[in-house]
Amino acid sequence: MTPNPLLGIFFHWLGGLASASFYVPFRGVRRWSWETYWLVGGIFSWVVAPYLIASLVVPNLTEVLREVPAGTVFWCYLFGVLWGFGGLTFGLTMRYLGMSLGMAVALGYCAAFGTLAPPIVRGEFFTKILGSQSGILILVGVAICLSGIAVAGLAGISKEKELPHEQRIAVIKEFNLKKGLLVATFCGIMSACFSYGLAAGGPVREIAARHGVSPLWQGLPILVLVLAGGFTTNAVWCVVLHVRNRTGAQYFQAQSDAAEAARVPLVMNYLLCAVAGFTWYFQFFFYTMGEAQMGAYRFSSWTLHMASIMIFGTLWGLALREWRGAGVRTMRLVALSVAVLVASTLVVGYGNYLGTLGAGQTSTARAGASHEGESPKKPSGSGRPLSCHHCLTIQASVRASTPSGR
Repeated sequence: MTPNPLLGIFFHWLGGLASASFYVPFRGVRRWSWETYWLVGGIFSWVVAPYLIASLVVPNLTEVLREVPAGTVFWCYLFGVLWGFGGLTFGLTMRYLGMSLGMAVALGYCAAFGTLAPPIVRGEFFTKILGSQSGILILVGVAICLSGIAVAGLAGISKEKELPHEQRIAVIKEFNLKKGLLVATFCGIMSACFSYGLAAGGPVREIAARHGVSPLWQGLPILVLVLAGGFTTNAVWCVVLHVRNRTGAQYFQAQSDAAEAARVPLVMNYLLCAVAGFTWYFQFFFYTMGEAQMGAYRFSSWTLHMASIMIFGTLWGLALREWRGAGVRTMRLVALSVAVLVASTLVVGYGNYLGTLGAGQTSTARAGASHEGESPKKPSGSGRPLSCHHCLTIQASVRASTPSGR
């Protein structure tokens, strides 16, 4: 499969839209505690959706997973567990800071650590990335993305200063700047572990390729392993909260424990949690598709993902009137952050495009050098020589059927 960075950006934008939207259905859940609806949604997003959707597009998914080396399973699962702490506290970040400011702080840390750490660990940062024009351009795009996230954070802080405490509480009922910033910082650092889990799943791609899985879907079995780790962390914490708050019976109670014994819409709550769970999963469904289109610089996919989440998260914040009452200066910062984030995705995408051109020129030069000074050879049964053009066609076919290294 020939990389197509422009298509990759589109897939990452779809993933960002899904990620920024998943929390919206939770707002419709009634008379359930946070741990109840978070665990129900998590079962759909971390267990049901990954295996169900992967089994629909990956032939012999069970056999693929059985062939994965134990070491690869361990690292994918471990990074998923660590990422689970970030995913767990992401919900708390939304509660304390709201969608706009919460995403700005959490995703700023997540973008920096998740994008730069994998190539540094693999030893590619100073050679492959800094040693090429396309790699440097991608890093410029990463820097632009981080600056856009910083501007979004400034907009949130500006809003916090402008609004009186009563109005902030009316918009975000549990608003707490100090607690929210601490939670968001921890969330962002730990959430970057998802990027490490995807990188650790490289052997899974190779196994999937041997089973004839399209390069577009080869990342889906990795999600099954990483998300299993994330589910473990979140499930344990939700059970702890159930025991502490005595809320475990909410899954079956048709009435709340409140004095008025209000009716609990169980069917609607489960439906909303299922929608939220599947919506959340689709962010990484599209992420793996976008990553497959980015060519040699797959590490940049994490930046594109974070930027897309910020863009659509900010738009959701506007739609849900979280910026209601903010002044002109704040709204200008919001508009500037969105513009800068969009620009960062275009810069990163163009850098990847240059990388694909460079890779194609290198392959052509190598093929030409290997035939320099050679006489054309006729294969048996052929009426024409095996030219360099035919060699390149064969090489392109091999590359299309072989997964790229991560």
